[in-house]
Amino acid sequence: MAHRPHTPALPRLAKAVPVSLLAVGAAHVILSDTLGLGLVAEASSALGSPTGYSSDQAFTTALMNTALVLPIVLWIGMRVTGERRTGPMLLIGTATWLVVVWRGVDTITDTLGGILPLDSLALAVAVIALSSLVRRRSPAPAPSPAPVTVPAPASGAAPSAPASPPASSAPIRPENVSETTPAS
Repeated sequence: MAHRPHTPALPRLAKAVPVSLLAVGAAHVILSDTLGLGLVAEASSALGSPTGYSSDQAFTTALMNTALVLPIVLWIGMRVTGERRTGPMLLIGTATWLVVVWRGVDTITDTLGGILPLDSLALAVAVIALSSLVRRRSPAPAPSPAPVTVPAPASGAAPSAPASPPASSAPIRPENVSETTPAS
């Protein structure tokens, strides 16, 4: 199986920046909207008509969904742009996003449609895009075995014994011997 050559760093980074921006944006929309559902649940339960879910359930759902949507969007985006081997980018990107959300979730939990601090979002996009340059080592292709060559007899020389089989051939097992196979 032939491996495609690696994309040079600059074109890969040029693909990773918009994909990272899209992934962070999608994850932020999921987070903000689901936290908004938590505020609506809180308000409706305070007014006496609960919606069927609590604000704690909405908060947990928001965190789970935002942690799931970011790596999925990153993976799909990089695959669509023709990039492979995105594992390190997904791991670093997800960890970065979780840290950004962990540090800034208090700023958006109390407002409907709140936005995480823009400097944190920009830092997340930069770290995720730069993490696309981290690549796993591809396994080195196995060397092909050297061809076995049998020297040609010199003209006028006496015939020699047949060459022994190459060292890589396996011996004949007794269960594979039939009546037509000469005994060894």
